[in-house]
Amino acid sequence: MSRMHLQNRVLPTGEIVSAPFRGTLTGNRGILPFDASGQLGTSRWKHQHWIICTLTHPRGRYHGPQPARGWTPLFFLNEAVALAAGHRPCAYCRPQAYRAWQRAWIDAHGDPSGHKEMDAALHAARVTRNRQQIRYFAGLRDLPDYTFVLFQEHPHMVLGQHLVPFAPDGNADPLLRHKVDDLQVEVLTPGPTVAVLASGYRPDVPEAR
Repeated sequence: MSRMHLQNRVLPTGEIVSAPFRGTLTGNRGILPFDASGQLGTSRWKHQHWIICTLTHPRGRYHGPQPARGWTPLFFLNEAVALAAGHRPCAYCRPQAYRAWQRAWIDAHGDPSGHKEMDAALHAARVTRNRQQIRYFAGLRDLPDYTFVLFQEHPHMVLGQHLVPFAPDGNADPLLRHKVDDLQVEVLTPGPTVAVLASGYRPDVPEAR
C-alpha cells in the first residue's frame, strides 16, 4: 500500500499540495482540518499571522504532521519558499530570525506598532479573498536575492548570478541570470517581503550556503 501524503507542502506559488518532499521549516496559519483522504478543505488560513517555525518545539518536542490541537503544520522546502508563500519568521521559536526580519522591516517600511501591523501589510500583499496569490511584474535586475519569480512558467529563486529552479528533488540546473536580466518577470514573493530582502534579511536556505 502506498503511503498517503497529507496536503501540507507549500509551493512558492502559494499552492498547498500533497507531495513527498520533506520540509526544513514548518508554518502556521491556524487549524486547517484534513479529510479522510488527507486533503484540506476550502480554508487556507484562519488568521493573518502566517509564521515560519522550526520543525520541533523550542523545548525539543516534535509536534508531528497533525498535532492534537492548536494548529495545522504546513511544510516548506526552505525559508525563501515560505517567504514567497507570504509567511514571516516566528518570534517564539525563531527569535534571532524574527529580530533580523524586524530590523530589515523597519529599514524598508518604518517602525511598525507590532507584529499585527506587519501581518496585516503582508496579508494585503500576498493573497486575495478567493485564495489567489497576488503577483506583480518587476525588472529581474532590480530584485534582491531569495526572491521567487516565474520564469518560463516555473518558479525560480533569484540568487547571485543565477536563477535557481524550484526543484524539491534537487535535480535542476541553475540558469545564468545575466542572459535574462533585462526581462520583466512575474514576482511571486510579496512586495513588502521583497523590500525586506532588499534591506538585508537573509532567509534560511541550506542549498545557498
